[in-house]
Amino acid sequence: MSDEPWHQGGEPACMLHLVCPACGRVRERPGSAVCEHCGVRLAEETVALGDETGGRARDRDSAGRARNARPRDGLGRPLPYGAEGVTRQPEGVVRSPEETLREAQRLLDAGMPFHAHEVLEDRWKASPDDERALWRALAQLAVGLTHAARGNAKGASALLSRAADGLAPYAGASPYGVDAAALVTWARARTGGRDGILPPPPLHRR
Repeated sequence: MSDEPWHQGGEPACMLHLVCPACGRVRERPGSAVCEHCGVRLAEETVALGDETGGRARDRDSAGRARNARPRDGLGRPLPYGAEGVTRQPEGVVRSPEETLREAQRLLDAGMPFHAHEVLEDRWKASPDDERALWRALAQLAVGLTHAARGNAKGASALLSRAADGLAPYAGASPYGVDAAALVTWARARTGGRDGILPPPPLHRR
């Protein structure tokens, strides 16, 4: 997870941390101090957004792993330290593919796509190499929905496009019942930023 203070949460699976907070586009050079798309200096944007850590030492969980403890709202947006936030999904939970899909779907149905992406990321981290692209794409789809619900149409479009690209190779296979073909069709129809907050088809055939 990035140490940069503008970081909004997320791991490389979903690229939530690579979305520029100013223009909403996915940054291709995350180490740069300037967004290559809109030219905003990220140091200036940090001041506008507020420092994630508030000058504190970096948060870590009970195992010593970096884990931002700042409270967040229902869409994963950081709140001031001390505010009452929405409980995040526990990190590192080992679930079967079927359990992952059920829990992610439950959270999507409840209007909590940020939390769904955390569940899908847990599976991405735990899955064998030949399945990681599938879970990464599903996590990206959940992040696209998160950006749409936050009102960030550009970020939603960028992530849904990447999710569609990642799911396309599975369209004829439907691993674990994932309806990849329907999800690709839905995501591609919304990469222009229109209707981005509409719920997608179910992640898997029930």
